[in-house]
Amino acid sequence: MNKNQVKGRANEVKGKVKEVAGKVAGDKELEYKGKAEKQGGKAEAGYGDLKSDIKKSTK
Repeated sequence: MNKNQVKGRANEVKGKVKEVAGKVAGDKELEYKGKAEKQGGKAEAGYGDLKSDIKKSTK
C-alpha cells in the first residue's frame, strides 16, 4: 500500500465516525462534514489504487 491509499482509508474512517456522531447527536453540520471527509478519503484512496496499478503494469 502506498501513502495515498493509507491516508485515504484513514480519512474514510474518520469521516464515517464524524458522520455517525453527527447523526446520533442530531448535528447536521458534523454529519455533512463527515460525509465530505469520507468522500475525500475515497477519492484519495482511489488515486492511490490507480498509482499502484500503474506501477504494477509498468513492471
